[in-house]
Amino acid sequence: MSLKNQALTFFSPKDIESNGAIFFDTGISAGFPSPADDFKESRISLDEELIRNKEATFFARVSGQSMIGAGLDDNDLLVIDRSIPPTNNKIAVCFLDGEFTVKRLRVEGNEVWLKPENPDYPIIKITEENNFLIWGIVTNVIKRV
Repeated sequence: MSLKNQALTFFSPKDIESNGAIFFDTGISAGFPSPADDFKESRISLDEELIRNKEATFFARVSGQSMIGAGLDDNDLLVIDRSIPPTNNKIAVCFLDGEFTVKRLRVEGNEVWLKPENPDYPIIKITEENNFLIWGIVTNVIKRV
């Protein structure tokens, strides 16, 4: 079974001394504009917002289209936490038969399936013959616009 076009490129978080980016502590209206005097300025660290366990967190870039229905598009950056237990319906980065892939977990009893979020890709049933490891759980996705 080949998972071509599903390769992931992994990155580790860097130690950066920073006060964070400027954060406007108000919702940004997607409807009518909000008066400018309602904005309060502070600082925010995306590391603090996106990473719960720094030692167990990695980033990976998506390659492929199998998870577009879950909002994971080609070239998106995933935040992956290896300390979160894998449970039914979580999106997981898995090592399957020598290749990494990202899929939604479907767990029923002792059976596990990797479910893509694109009807053009098949559901993968994990068997004893597979070399299979759940590597981590996707907690966030970072997109370019």
